[in-house]
Amino acid sequence: MSAKKGGRFVQGEANTMVDVQLLGPVELSVGGRAVEVGPPQRRTVMAALAVDVGRPVAVDVVIERVWGPRVPDGARGAVHAHVARIRRVCEQAATTARDSLSLVRRSGGYLLEARLDQVDVYRFRQLVDQARAAGPTEPARARLLREALDLWRGEPLSGLNGEWAARMREAWRRQHQDAAVSWARAELRHGEPASLIGPLTALLGEYPLAEPLAEALMRALHETGRSAEALDCYAAVRKRLAEELGTDTGPALSQLHQSILRGHRSTTAPRPEPPTMPRQTELPAQLPMAVRGFTGRDTELARLATILASAEGESASVVISAVSGMAGVGKTALAVHWARRVQNAFPDGQLYVNLRGFDPQGSVVAPTEAVRGFLDALGVRPERIPLGLEAQVGLYRSLLTGRRMMVVLDNARDEEQVRPLLPGAVGCMALVTSRNRLTGLAATEGAHLLAVDPLPPDAARDVLAERLGSARVAAEPEAVAALVTWCAGLPLALAVVSARAAAQPRQPLGALAEQLREKGGRLDALDGGDEASQVRAVFSWSYSALSRPAARLFRLLALHPGPDLDQRAAAALAGVEPERVRGLLAELTGGHLLVEHAPGRYTYHDLLRVYAGELVTAYDDEWDRRAALHRMMDHYLHSARAADILVTPQPNPVAVTAPRPGANAVQPEDYGQAMAWFLAEHPVLLEIVRQPPPGYDGHVWRLVTVLTTFLDRHGYWQALLTAARGALVAAERDGAPAGRAAAHRGLGLALDRLKCPEPAREHYLRALELFAALGSDAGQARTHQHLSRMSAAQGGLELALEHAYRSLEHYRAAGDPAGQAAALNHIGWRQAKRGDHLRALAHCEQALELARAAGDVDGQAHISDSLGYIHHQLGRYQQAVDRYRQAARLFHATGERHSEATCLRCLGDSHHSAGQPEAAHEIWTRALALTTELGLPDDDPLRIDLQHRIRERPLR
Repeated sequence: MSAKKGGRFVQGEANTMVDVQLLGPVELSVGGRAVEVGPPQRRTVMAALAVDVGRPVAVDVVIERVWGPRVPDGARGAVHAHVARIRRVCEQAATTARDSLSLVRRSGGYLLEARLDQVDVYRFRQLVDQARAAGPTEPARARLLREALDLWRGEPLSGLNGEWAARMREAWRRQHQDAAVSWARAELRHGEPASLIGPLTALLGEYPLAEPLAEALMRALHETGRSAEALDCYAAVRKRLAEELGTDTGPALSQLHQSILRGHRSTTAPRPEPPTMPRQTELPAQLPMAVRGFTGRDTELARLATILASAEGESASVVISAVSGMAGVGKTALAVHWARRVQNAFPDGQLYVNLRGFDPQGSVVAPTEAVRGFLDALGVRPERIPLGLEAQVGLYRSLLTGRRMMVVLDNARDEEQVRPLLPGAVGCMALVTSRNRLTGLAATEGAHLLAVDPLPPDAARDVLAERLGSARVAAEPEAVAALVTWCAGLPLALAVVSARAAAQPRQPLGALAEQLREKGGRLDALDGGDEASQVRAVFSWSYSALSRPAARLFRLLALHPGPDLDQRAAAALAGVEPERVRGLLAELTGGHLLVEHAPGRYTYHDLLRVYAGELVTAYDDEWDRRAALHRMMDHYLHSARAADILVTPQPNPVAVTAPRPGANAVQPEDYGQAMAWFLAEHPVLLEIVRQPPPGYDGHVWRLVTVLTTFLDRHGYWQALLTAARGALVAAERDGAPAGRAAAHRGLGLALDRLKCPEPAREHYLRALELFAALGSDAGQARTHQHLSRMSAAQGGLELALEHAYRSLEHYRAAGDPAGQAAALNHIGWRQAKRGDHLRALAHCEQALELARAAGDVDGQAHISDSLGYIHHQLGRYQQAVDRYRQAARLFHATGERHSEATCLRCLGDSHHSAGQPEAAHEIWTRALALTTELGLPDDDPLRIDLQHRIRERPLR
């Protein structure tokens, strides 16, 4: 007879399973009996290790999870002490249990050794995945989901503080709510409605704004003849939504309410569940940092609230266009403030993009670039992203179907730039800002147009009072009136003025107003009296108060291509140490002359960029400007080259001269840091290539060369195509055959990935000619490697082998061990696929030795994977297990999680063939859980294949 203990179903009292429980207070459980781990900090260490059960966790990662960015002295020692105590607790628990649970030291970190289902959050996911595999109409679905929900013992990681715990808690609560909704729908199909009322009431109390739970409870009440209570439930939910979110119920709940009012019999077959959205640890939250001291827009905010409330029942997604004829009126501030204010109404996250439709340098974001950024934010893996804008837009909109998301499209140029980015789903809101009145969206998409005008004097005065204090503003009404006049009702100007006044709290506002009047009178670029010259006077007045180094930095930043930059790039432009530039950036942001729109990332407002551009031309001579540009270009080129060396240990066929002093090039320490740098900076690098400063063609084509591998691995193939074309133009202007060769290789790679094999082959062959003429073995080796892969993909196995052998010859001539390893692995893999396993084994074992000697972790991962396949085909299943296990560990270390999941599937196959069905099921289950983390859809072939293995190969 089964008895439920501690969230697990166990067989009587004989079962002494040992579990790690995270879905509530962090505890160990032996046979359902809780074992106290220790104080909160120790429990956080335990949780930090348990979420990666079976995988080593570096000490630095544990420290970050426990303390966040503010690490105290002695943190490393505290972790070691906590681990020692946790190890003793685990050992004591294991002595009385039939399960093993141990905590061991592994290279630079710790490993919690246990089965996945010994950690309740993994057991929860396994059950949810099994339920999903069962299908929506099978009775087992409800039972599995009920068992999953029974694992929850309260708030996850209860009592633990810190950013990491809060992120995990929020992500798991979202998964819990999704599972609860799926359970309710499954039970309504097969269960007794009366038995659901109690559990659904409790769940709705936990998630009071979850309309699908309210819908299920209303159906259950109506089915059992308690229609009045169902109507009361609807009224309560509607009231909560209005009070907390300023919105009304969605269409499904409203329709059910009307059906009950009309006396219709409820159906126990609720609406189908929405398509699967990638399941991420964190929901997308792309909104810029909150606007400090936002005020003065009550009318506009009320209008937005009215539009949101009235649009809930409409059949199309909501589109609001915030329009003004003048820059600086506060469109972005209004949009961001509103989006943050109502973000609880959109629990599936917020997407944001600055479309830069009126960028003074003409750097407009294309819809292809914007939608790709959204797919990245939604957790779509590069290999899942289809080719072409139309297909990408279709995927983007399908992911948003059935979800409630806010999409902010900022600074749009026109309707055509916006249309591909609009969600097509009920429940999503698209908030668009533009200087133009986008009447086309109103006509075709039903957009609500909202004009944002300059603030009237009273509202502008309120803004100053909010920032400077009402007493100071009330004491000098005439001076305040003068300041308000100069600011022309523009929030940007008011922010600059108030920052200047706040920096001088003892100076009368009248004196500041007089300074501003004098500064405005001296401007000669524009006629006095109009709003533009008034705002320009505000900028000039605030600029003149800067220290000389900050003023110089403000001017030189105008030379940067955008869209933003970090502290080291700013230091390179100024030619100073990064530590010194930190204070200058703080001075500029404090005066509202620069915006820190994301932590550590800085940008101008468009008007201030234009103003800074005027100043740098007027006050900095050509030699100073050229020197600053050269330092900046060196900074990005040498930083990208250092990152590329870690991403691709093979030597680059293009030489790079030493950087100028002051370039402040970044030197990433490992693969992870290199990829993080590329992810943050590649929009800047692509902008440099799109609009290169005159005279820097050599920097441009070299930059594209070292950027190619990153763009390829992350699936930015259209961007690679554009960049390689720019590199070819730059190399031809520079008279650089090496640049032309590298550009043709990049063009071939981009076209190859974009499924254009014939033009790709032409560029590859042209690259081979140029590299051969230069005597570049490294260049020829890489190009033959690309041709080998492309030939194999087209079914030309013999031609693929020929190119692989040619690649090996050139890598040997170049003295490149990592390249030789890659070529040998290609040869071995091709031989294995045609059945020549013994020769394949010899080539791949030699490849692994070379990759280890070169320190090429990524290469070792792929070669170990090849060796696992070869040993499995030879019937050497234990050797296959060893190689696949090594490959999976290395894929995890390099962040290639999809390759890790695929490798785990093969590892499970080898366990099964070796007569180890329990190990096979555990590995397949882990792989399936990983596909869930990666956000692969339910119809993904890998997920389907893993579910089939788990279901069709039972334990013996």
